[in-house]
Amino acid sequence: MTKLRVHCFTVSLDGFGAGPGQDLENPMGIGGGGLHPWLFGTRTANQMFGREGGAAGIDDDFVARGNENIGAWILGRNMFGPIRGTWPDDNWKGWWGDNPPYHVPVFVLTHHAREPIAMTGGTTFHFVTGGIEAALKLATAAAGGRDIRLGGGVATIQQYLRAGLVDEMHVAMSPVVLGSGESLFAGMDLVKLGYEVASCASSSSVTHYVLKKKA
Repeated sequence: MTKLRVHCFTVSLDGFGAGPGQDLENPMGIGGGGLHPWLFGTRTANQMFGREGGAAGIDDDFVARGNENIGAWILGRNMFGPIRGTWPDDNWKGWWGDNPPYHVPVFVLTHHAREPIAMTGGTTFHFVTGGIEAALKLATAAAGGRDIRLGGGVATIQQYLRAGLVDEMHVAMSPVVLGSGESLFAGMDLVKLGYEVASCASSSSVTHYVLKKKA
């Protein structure tokens, strides 16, 4: 059965998945860039972006696990780019250049329709205006029996969690504080939603938590 999974979603020690003031210069908000050195230093992340080197170990194991058996992605509009409102043109094609690291169909939640964008390496961005369940239905069909990875951002993950649609969630807690921004679990009762901590592991950089829905 196809599962909806979150992997490598990093939060600060005070619970923020992005800092304040997200824009072109600060894609993760002010201070948000300090969340992810653990991820981008791994061997798997370097391979995803066509680079050599990187560290093995616990952190790399979690990054690699996030790529296993993934047949489609779902992203929120803010994860695709800094543009808000109607699309002024078709020039913006994501943060990742001509060859994004997904290599499968990607379904972007938005209120504003746009034609699909086929990129190098097998990634095609599809823009979904029908909401989270419509995106999940399309992604499930595209995944062909494999799982779907939910990439964020915070508001998108919250919507899927509240709807009880996330099957597994890996959260990495980074030893930084942001003070403000987008709080991942603000106003949420994960126990009532049916989630529990399935495992916990730490490296010298971050602490990894895996949450799953109770059987």
